[in-house]
Amino acid sequence: MNRAEKAAKILGILDELYPSPPIPLTHENPFTLLVAVLLSAQTTDARVNEVTPALFADGPTPAAMAKLPEARILNHIKTLGLAPTKAKRVKALAKQLVDEFGGEVPPHFEGLESLPGVGHKTASVVMAQAFGEPAFPIDTHIHRLAARWGLSRGKTVEQTEADLKKVFPRERWADAHLEIIYFGREHCPAQYHELADCPICGWAASKKRVLEERRANDQARKEASERLKAAAARRKAQQGGAGAKKKAAKKKASA
Repeated sequence: MNRAEKAAKILGILDELYPSPPIPLTHENPFTLLVAVLLSAQTTDARVNEVTPALFADGPTPAAMAKLPEARILNHIKTLGLAPTKAKRVKALAKQLVDEFGGEVPPHFEGLESLPGVGHKTASVVMAQAFGEPAFPIDTHIHRLAARWGLSRGKTVEQTEADLKKVFPRERWADAHLEIIYFGREHCPAQYHELADCPICGWAASKKRVLEERRANDQARKEASERLKAAAARRKAQQGGAGAKKKAAKKKASA
């Protein structure tokens, strides 16, 4: 089975599991999607969805967001990872949209990637999901699954993007992106995953890959067990030391 045939079979499975994959980030328009994607770096989508309603009520448009003090934006998103940096970028992004793009999100990669904190992946999400343009956003999770499934040997997300665009139909790129994300979350985690039991990895991954990940999982479990034992030993030693001090103090007091 070549890569194109494998991709077609994978897409068939994904379509059955996720016939209408929703965009996981809550948004109302291209601007709110852009901000939500920016905020999602090193943070779960669920956590982002908890903070954006209040943020977007306060700054629903680029003009309104640009007028907010950075500290106010930070207060809205303070529970997210890298919140201070993200607050700075959201304000700067909104200001640039007002100053250079008439308060609108530009519907092209050049404009999007000129904005603070917006890289190719974020721009790809906005192009695909907000503007319906053919784009295949690749994050570290899709990069990992593409390698597991033997669809790409790319060492970078850019190389993986190029490989996946060759084997998936252009008109399906946006949906495939979402479907792979959902599949990874629900069926194909990064750690402690038995590839042989996976509905896709079970036939798509090479035998070598299955064995390599099984060994890696066994090693990770062994190391985790050793860390737990070491932590338990430290606690026991600390408790023993505290007990000895208490006995010594009691003996001294009674002398």
